[in-house]
Order: sequence, then structure tokens, then C-alpha cells
Amino acid sequence: MSKDILNVEPKGLWNNFYSLTQIPRPSKHEEQVRNFVVEFGKKLGLETIVDEVGNVIIRKPATPGMENCKGVVLQSHLDMVPQKNSGTNHDFEKDPIDAYVDGEWVKAKGTTLGADNGIGAAAAMTVLESKTLKHGPVEALFTIDEETGMTGAFGLKAGVLHGDILMNLDSEDEGELYIGCAGGTNGNFSFKYKEVPVPAGTVAFKLSVTGLKGGHSGVDIHLGRGNSNKILNRFMWHAQRKYGLRLASIDGGSLRNAIPRESFAIVTVPEDKKEGLLKTLRSLP
Repeated sequence: MSKDILNVEPKGLWNNFYSLTQIPRPSKHEEQVRNFVVEFGKKLGLETIVDEVGNVIIRKPATPGMENCKGVVLQSHLDMVPQKNSGTNHDFEKDPIDAYVDGEWVKAKGTTLGADNGIGAAAAMTVLESKTLKHGPVEALFTIDEETGMTGAFGLKAGVLHGDILMNLDSEDEGELYIGCAGGTNGNFSFKYKEVPVPAGTVAFKLSVTGLKGGHSGVDIHLGRGNSNKILNRFMWHAQRKYGLRLASIDGGSLRNAIPRESFAIVTVPEDKKEGLLKTLRSLP
């Protein structure tokens, strides 16, 4: 159950993360979570502002004796990747994430968890509410729309932040710091094709590739995880040559920055090739 997360240590961090899982926050739809973070800052009595593009900045003064330390900006983003399995009934603009504890991991049932970057935002919130941590001036910067365009970061005005050191909390490995950046390229392709009637004496199949782990198209790409689009198309390529397979429709993947974990196709094969195709399908792992 989601509330099992409330017992994970450190409790302050995971309580804040749980709160974020209960607020719908797909990219381009951060209104609810932005209001939540603003209210969070104001309840703590901290200076809280929303800039022109919708980023939230919360400032916490230095603890006594630490006023001369360099100011630190803790930056995270509020949006999450809204991806779900085909059999999951979930509306990312309305429904909370159904998260649960599985051994040493926190996972989500049938959807992305939103730890990218909910855990970073929760860490910043935990620093803001801490009454025991000694620190210099702190600013928590919560940007919007990181996953689909970085518009929050790009829209941040020069001079708004007061800190000297910025720590981006959207990282991967505990105890490691990164200096650098990741990039990406979008490609839109179109081609002409001719539709033809389904020949007589053929049978139709729905091919499905499901149950893959998926992952982030940047940081997980070197792990060798299966790409459902590639797997499905490689199979169909060989089946076309061996069984005369024809393609009626194909659909796979859902987001530009997520490794596809489900793909589907409607295909036809001649009746006399049906058993051969079924035998090949049954032999697959």
C-alpha cells in the first residue's frame, strides 16, 4: 500500500515524497503540485515566490552563526513522466500514483513512479522544514516542464536566484556528483505507403510485446534493456520474409524520453502459413 512509504527512513524525506505521489503532476500540468509547494513554503513562514513561467522559489535564511556561508540553491523539477502499462486504468491528470514498498525499493503499480524528480523535490522540502540542520542561506528552486522541453529552466530570469552554488537534485547515484549535461534530439519522419485490401484466405493476429522494464532513454540506455518497438519490428521483419506477414496497424511506446516497454501490431498471414507462425510464436522465450 502507498502508506507503507510513510514508515521508510528517513521518514521526513519519504513523507514528503508520498505527498508528491498523491498530486497529479505530468509535464505541462503542474498547477496542482505548484500550488501544493507554494502552500508548503508559506506554512513554514518562508519567502515563497512564483516566477513568470511558473517556477517556485522558496528561501530559507541561514541558521544563526552561518550567515556568512555561501548561499546554496537546491534545484529539482516538479513534473514527472506520465507512462503506464496498457492494462492500467490511470489518469495522470487526476489520479494519485499507487506506490508501494517492495523490499528495498519503492515502486508504482502499472505506472511510472515519479521519483524523477519527486525524490529531489522531497529532499529540498525536507531541508526547508528541518529545525536541526545547520546551514547557510538556502533557496529551493522547483522548476516546471523539465521532461518535455525544460521550459521552466529556460524561462528562469537572470538575477532571480541569490545563491552562489547550485545543486541539481535530479541525479542517479547516491554519493556521486555530476558535472555536465545530457541532450536529446527529436525526429519526425513521414513516408508514403499504399493501402491494399486483405487478400482472401488470410488470418489476422494481434502481436504484443509487453512486460519489459523500460527506463529512462538517457541514463538507462547503456543497460541493454529491451526496446519493445525494436523487438516487435525485428520479429515482423523475419516473419514477413518467412510467412508472408502483412501489417495492418502498429503502435508502440508513448514518450520520447522513455525506453518503450509495450508495442502492439495487427498483422495477417496466409491461412497455410498460420501454423508455422504459431509454432514460431510458441517457441519464443
